[in-house]
Amino acid sequence: MLKNLKNLVVNNYPVGSRKVYHTMNKFLYNGNNYYCPICEKEYSRFLPGPNNIRNNSKCPGCSSLERHRLLWLYLTSELKILDSEIKLLNIAPDYATQIKLRRLTNVDYTSVDLESPLAMYTEDLTKLSFKDNTFDAILCYHILEHIENDKKAISELFRVLKPGGWAILQTPIDGDREHTFEEFTITSAEERKKAFGQSDHVRIYGRDYFLRLRNAGFMVQEVAFINKFSASEIARYVLDENETIYFCIKNN
Repeated sequence: MLKNLKNLVVNNYPVGSRKVYHTMNKFLYNGNNYYCPICEKEYSRFLPGPNNIRNNSKCPGCSSLERHRLLWLYLTSELKILDSEIKLLNIAPDYATQIKLRRLTNVDYTSVDLESPLAMYTEDLTKLSFKDNTFDAILCYHILEHIENDKKAISELFRVLKPGGWAILQTPIDGDREHTFEEFTITSAEERKKAFGQSDHVRIYGRDYFLRLRNAGFMVQEVAFINKFSASEIARYVLDENETIYFCIKNN
């Protein structure tokens, strides 16, 4: 029954009715084994992630995944976003992070996506409608691996970011792969899943990912933020130990 309710309220009514689903889960999974820093609540357990690949991944109360929780911790503890007056662009927002950011009175928040009903505006990342030097900060979290012309997308993000502004341009990285693998003759969902690990991915980034960001003009820092947490904190928050944050700055 709960699974049917989830499919109804989350998939068919992705914004308003999510609140009903999440409110129910906060009672159903009440406990003290795990803690979500986004919804700031303890739970008895976390739920499986997308496609049930990871058993203990998704927060029952806000649907955040490992990467979203790490991002929120980085935004709040390192970038002090709760105290910063910024104009922020969020590309293809996740539900949990967007809810938090939209509530911050100090953040002038805008979210865009080509298809997602969660986004505030419909935009193509390879041809954004915003003027040059519009935003103080940009979040583009696990998006570029879905876009064929990622170089154009990165150049657009650079264009709309103000000089001196920062961007977190995150993507899955295969640390064992020196060079990014992409083959645009692979077009079917089945072939892409076999080649790139997911049906809607168009490449696997290697360790050379940062070069694409630098070539667009960004100064890039590869931040091992996960190392700031103890093993017990990583387990309690359910974070990804392999996630490196790509923090980019547009030089003045």
